[in-house]
Amino acid sequence: MDNIYLLMIVALSILAIADLIVGVSNDAVNFLNSAIGSKAFSFKTIMIVASIGVAVGAVFSSGMMEVARKGIFNPGEFMFSEIMIIFMAVMITDILLLDFFNSVGMPTSTTVSIVFELLGASVAMALIKIAHDGGTFTDVVNYINTSKATEIIFGILLSVVVAFSIGAIVQWVSRLLLSYDFERKAKWVGALFGGFALTAITYFIFMKGIKGTNYAKESFDILDGQTISHFLENQVLLIVAISLVFWSLLSFALILFAKTNIYKLIILVGTFALALAFAGNDLVNFIGVPIAGWQSFQAWSASGAAPEAFAMASLASKVPTPTLLLVAAGLIMVVTLWFSSKAKDVVKTSLDLSSQEATKERFQPNFLSRIFVRATILMSQISSYVLPKSWQAKIDKQFEKPVLALQKDKTYELPAFDLVRAAVNLMVAAVLISIATSMKLPLSTTYVTFMVAMGTSLADKAWGAESAVYRVAGVLNVIGGWFFTALIAFVSAAVIAYFLNWNVKVMVPVLLLLATIILVRNYLAHSKKSKEQKAENRLLKAESSSVQGVIHESANNIANVVDRGNRIYTNAINGLARQDLAMLKKNKKQVVKLTEDIDELRDNIFYFIKNLDESSVSASNFYINVLGYLQDMTQSLEYISKASHKHINNNHKKLKFSQIKELKEVDERFERLFQNTKNAFESHSFAEIGKILNRKEEIVSLVTDKIQKQVERTRTEESSPKNTTLYFSMLLETKDLLNATMNLLEEYYSAHDSSVKPARLNKLFAGNEEE
Repeated sequence: MDNIYLLMIVALSILAIADLIVGVSNDAVNFLNSAIGSKAFSFKTIMIVASIGVAVGAVFSSGMMEVARKGIFNPGEFMFSEIMIIFMAVMITDILLLDFFNSVGMPTSTTVSIVFELLGASVAMALIKIAHDGGTFTDVVNYINTSKATEIIFGILLSVVVAFSIGAIVQWVSRLLLSYDFERKAKWVGALFGGFALTAITYFIFMKGIKGTNYAKESFDILDGQTISHFLENQVLLIVAISLVFWSLLSFALILFAKTNIYKLIILVGTFALALAFAGNDLVNFIGVPIAGWQSFQAWSASGAAPEAFAMASLASKVPTPTLLLVAAGLIMVVTLWFSSKAKDVVKTSLDLSSQEATKERFQPNFLSRIFVRATILMSQISSYVLPKSWQAKIDKQFEKPVLALQKDKTYELPAFDLVRAAVNLMVAAVLISIATSMKLPLSTTYVTFMVAMGTSLADKAWGAESAVYRVAGVLNVIGGWFFTALIAFVSAAVIAYFLNWNVKVMVPVLLLLATIILVRNYLAHSKKSKEQKAENRLLKAESSSVQGVIHESANNIANVVDRGNRIYTNAINGLARQDLAMLKKNKKQVVKLTEDIDELRDNIFYFIKNLDESSVSASNFYINVLGYLQDMTQSLEYISKASHKHINNNHKKLKFSQIKELKEVDERFERLFQNTKNAFESHSFAEIGKILNRKEEIVSLVTDKIQKQVERTRTEESSPKNTTLYFSMLLETKDLLNATMNLLEEYYSAHDSSVKPARLNKLFAGNEEE
């Protein structure tokens, strides 16, 4: 039996490393969001500062892993064998749960997940013990720290509302005072803002990053032989007052003499502070349970008692974690921070929801998001009646966004928000977390940092009429995911604990194998998805300001759409012929993706027209017409794809051999048409378009002939109304697809022809003048 517990200790150690990796991938959003979003520094600089913060935080970590040992359950009520089952269930659940959220790119709380996993596993073991001893359900309170769970749930609700509200209020006031033209304000304004912000962050470092550690308990000798014990913990107001004066004067000196951008300094220090606090306090979420398991194993081994008879009261005492383990954990976190692609996905979700600029919206509007937006609009209208017009005008002027010139460098991305909002994000998050820590309130750093970012986005009018309903839906999805975290963590850990208790020797290797398979599968799926996104020929937005430029830029888009359309059409015919539902289902998804890409191009029309020269307005007409024809093509492809999928999905009668054969003939002819079109646009051989247009009547007559044959079949031999409807629909929609394609080619051919002739004439006249 000893071997199984040794295996469990080894497994817990490996799971601790894996949990560090998946945990950092999710929590990185807490301290990277503001710095990356504002582009205050290069990505490399941000990562170096965050890495130093994580490394220092790991060293400062107290190692007092009370949450894992006694925060949720009473360890003295459980035997060693039961404690090991609880810890194993928690770690397996935690790594799978966090990896799931990382894979979908959603931020969640590692604190809440570990707490509810401990709660679920310990409740399951408690109920098993109660059932065995013939007790009642009310006896659970003897095993579980119920007040702690209540505090955690209250902390979640409170942090969501308070962080959002305070973030919005502070950002609104900051913008009102500083405006978007903050760099031209008087030097003392920036110095005062820097003083407050850096004081808040310093306070945060002491309260959240170092409080509770041995360094905070240091005593200092003062005059007359008096000693101040626990200096950092007991002299908070003194530290804050000194910090405010010091940072304000330093900020003023840096602005005046060193010409330093104080907002960038705030962002740099804030990023370091949040990274420090993350490593110093959230380390328990990743290695607390394995370390508690290792310490339990040591205590049991020394006792010589049977695992079922050794009570774990020793876990109630404080046992510091070896510094070497903390340093090793810090190194793993730093390496993960640099190389985790999933961390970047989670950060992207947060940045997209708080971006000042137009982004590709990830989330679809829902009932609640529409209600929230309408309520906000109503409140705005009411305030417009209450406030004097002069006040409204002044407020609107302060919130007036600068007009940014479009960058010629296509690889450049505008910041998601400016330096003021990034500084406010860090400052408010630091203050709220510090206050909660000093009041010993359970709080999730993820919840606070995310909701502060969302609150500042709302106050900064980043959620305009164009994006509000999507952004609010995204926030609601993330919040829903948080509560889902708590529920699924509790249930999953309880179920795994039950199975482990059923037969620990069998279930430990089985569950570990299953967890490994799931993690490897998720990793491969995420890698494949990332590669597909990189390899995928996305449709590029037109950025030229002349007809000739737009013609060449759009050529690749048309080649892309034609190529993808060709595959979609062929797959629809093949899926019908083989009655392959899986192929048709995948085909539907490809059509949806193509439609979304073209819609994204249409959404960019506003910016495209704004960028045009006065002499090139005709380029807009050409571009709009091209997009219109591309949309007509995708609508036809969408109908063909959906109709074929619906027919097979409803198990209708298979098409006749003659019908399949005729559709194949049409598909082969379209294959040549699409291939020739693709080659012409890829090689920019626009003269070839004329040859393709000359074959239009030939293809139209082919489709018309197939329709006529089906009419004759219907009158004499066809007996299936569904088959007839499908076949006619496929051919008629094919005809529409052909017309849209030919209209596109004609538009392109005429635009290219008319833009080339003047260029040739100019060249000819220039040559004559030289002679």
